[in-house]
Amino acid sequence: MDATSKIETGADAGHGISFSEAFRVWLRVALLSIGGPAGQIAVMHRILVEEKKWVSESRFLHALNYCMLLPGPEAQQLATYVGWLMHRTAGGIMAGGLFILPGIIAIMTLSIIYAAYGKVWYVEALFFGLKAAVLAIVIEALVRVGKRALRNNIMLALAGIAFIGIFFFAVPFPIIIIAAGLIGYVGARSGRSEFAGAGHGNAKASDIDSALGDEVPDHAHPDTARTLRVGLFWAALWLLPVAAIVTAMGTANTFSQIALFFSKMAMVTFGGAYAVLAYVAQQAVEHYHWLKAPEMLDGLGMAETTPGPLIMVLQFVGFMAAYRDPGTLTPMWAAMLGGLLATWVTFTPCFLWIFVGAPYIERLRGNKGLAGALGAITAAVVGVILNLSIWFALHTLFRETTPVRAYGLSFDLPLLHSIDIPALVLAIAAATAIFRFKLGMITVLAGACVAGIALRLLGLV
Repeated sequence: MDATSKIETGADAGHGISFSEAFRVWLRVALLSIGGPAGQIAVMHRILVEEKKWVSESRFLHALNYCMLLPGPEAQQLATYVGWLMHRTAGGIMAGGLFILPGIIAIMTLSIIYAAYGKVWYVEALFFGLKAAVLAIVIEALVRVGKRALRNNIMLALAGIAFIGIFFFAVPFPIIIIAAGLIGYVGARSGRSEFAGAGHGNAKASDIDSALGDEVPDHAHPDTARTLRVGLFWAALWLLPVAAIVTAMGTANTFSQIALFFSKMAMVTFGGAYAVLAYVAQQAVEHYHWLKAPEMLDGLGMAETTPGPLIMVLQFVGFMAAYRDPGTLTPMWAAMLGGLLATWVTFTPCFLWIFVGAPYIERLRGNKGLAGALGAITAAVVGVILNLSIWFALHTLFRETTPVRAYGLSFDLPLLHSIDIPALVLAIAAATAIFRFKLGMITVLAGACVAGIALRLLGLV
């Protein structure tokens, strides 16, 4: 096998970590990745940085910053990035693919049950308990990442401003990230110590002790010819099926609409799922009439409480769209194909962004200006994660919210009389188990599921 083949297939293990061991770890990450991007990033950080020590803190945050700049689900792209660093292209495919596989299976199974039987009480009860526990995990993620990223008052201020901007004033996510990056770049170039990044020259001991160390792996060096090959390959995987469907069925066909609409979403979903779900819901319900508003909320509940990115709700939307307009197929077969098509055009571009851009981002890790920019973006991202955490808490602990739209403000205010007491009690119990008694995630999630079903049997939820 020549060197090029070896690099592209990931035939050798990265830094003594076998491919089979990596498979087991990535599967574990995937199964535990519940609760939206904040919880998923927390899971990866705990396992990859703290437990396994595969990558250093600075490298993890560097990769996260890049993924936050991309359209699509940042957590899935972060898994792909780290998998690629560890075991080349095959490692990236394995990590990114496994990250969404449990979610694909779970959403598909629940969609079939939903379409055939409607809401199932024990599934609802299980989700109820799960969401309360996930809220505690998300808060733990916020605390952990914040402690490491907000290392001085300027970074703390950036996080606070980012949170206020995105939560209270609905400032677009790209504007927040670009502004933070510019502030960090200028601050670093001007010599301000607050913006100094951990580059190659001043790597921490914990960075060097990680499996990858602080050096750029051989396969991570940029190569223009390779970039063109990789870009064309993944673009073809993404767009050729879309072109074939549209050509064969016409633009008015449901499958063509699914392929085109979700391909467009894959290119504009900056800021993760939360930033685009309102638009998707509006288009799916009001424009395409694929499903009704309550059904969209049910699908969101499935995605929030199953493994994988929250954007997996798009699989449910594609499923229901094809189920309602199956053409010559049976409704259930059409629905499954529609769900898988939506998933394909949503996630295939994620591999394109990582495999094309990651080598160039790795090369710039030692750049002083870029290190300052990404450090400031990290701080802003903490504010964004706080926003996501509060959004998740509002929809977990309160049954009703009211929109506030005045004097430039744009946020949802919870109605105190609608507080869900059982959910609050479960969330507090889960937080106590995590922070006070240091119980593992699996134990907490399993206990919450049992509690949810018990509360339903008692008629309390």
